[in-house]
Amino acid sequence: MQSIYQRIEHLIESRGMTKKAFCENLGISTGNFGDWKRGKTTPSTNKLIEIAGYFEVSLDWLIIGRGSPSQGVMEAKEDYEANDTQETLEQIMASSLTDDEKVFLREYLEFTEYRKCRDKNPDEKR
Repeated sequence: MQSIYQRIEHLIESRGMTKKAFCENLGISTGNFGDWKRGKTTPSTNKLIEIAGYFEVSLDWLIIGRGSPSQGVMEAKEDYEANDTQETLEQIMASSLTDDEKVFLREYLEFTEYRKCRDKNPDEKR
C-alpha cells in the first residue's frame, strides 16, 4: 500500500465497513474522502489521529506505511521502546516516500514547531 488513502481503504475493507459508513462515523464528507482518493488532498493531522484511534492502528503505519498496523496508538512516552534500527528523520525523508507524503511530514513538523513556540509565548499576538 503506497498511499495514506490506500491504507485507510484497507482498514475500511478489513473491518467489513462501507466507505459511506466510515465517512459518517468519522464526520468526513464523501467529497473530502474522494479528494483523498484522487490525491487532491490528504487528511489533516487531527483527522489522521482520529482515524488511527478509531481503527486502533499506529500513526507511523497510517502515515508512512512503516511498522505494523496492529501496533496501535500508545498513550505514554514510556510505552515506546527505542531500538537500534530506529531511523532518523533524514533517512525517512530520503526513503521511498512519495512527494506528497514528504510535504505532509514537513508541514506537520513546521506546525509542531509553531505550536511549541506559541505555547512558550502565550501573550504574543497571533
